[in-house]
Amino acid sequence: MRFGGFNAHILVQEYIAEAKGCDIRCLVVGNEVVAAIERCAKAGDFRSNLHRGGVASIATITPRERDIAIKAAQTLGLDVAGVDILRAARGPLVMEVNASPGLEGIEKTTGVDIAGRMIQWIERHATPEFCLKIGG
Repeated sequence: MRFGGFNAHILVQEYIAEAKGCDIRCLVVGNEVVAAIERCAKAGDFRSNLHRGGVASIATITPRERDIAIKAAQTLGLDVAGVDILRAARGPLVMEVNASPGLEGIEKTTGVDIAGRMIQWIERHATPEFCLKIGG
C-alpha cells in the first residue's frame, strides 16, 4: 500500500475517546487473571505504557473483562499473557495481547508475585508433553 509517498504496511487502530488515555492490563496465567492494573497516559499523550511515562494503579475488573482476557490468551494458545483492554462505551475491547509481558510494573503496583504464580502453574502442568511443547 502506498501512503504519503511511502510503500509500507500500515496498521490502523481505532481511537477510543472514552478510554481517556487509560487501559487495563490483565495478566493471565493459565485460566486465571492473577493481577490487573489500570494504566493512564501522562498529560498530552494517549499511550498508557508505563515505560513511556504512564501511571499505574490497581484495577478492579468486571467478570466480563476477566472472561475476555482469559479467552484472548486461550485463543492465541498462550498460557501466560498480558492482555490490554480498553473500556469503551460499547463494552470492553481487546487492544493488544502480549505473549511475553513485562512483570515489573504490574508486580510493583499490585504486590502480586506474578513470576511465582507462573512457576506454580508450570509445576502443576509440567508433564513430559508440556515440556516438549515449550522446549521445542
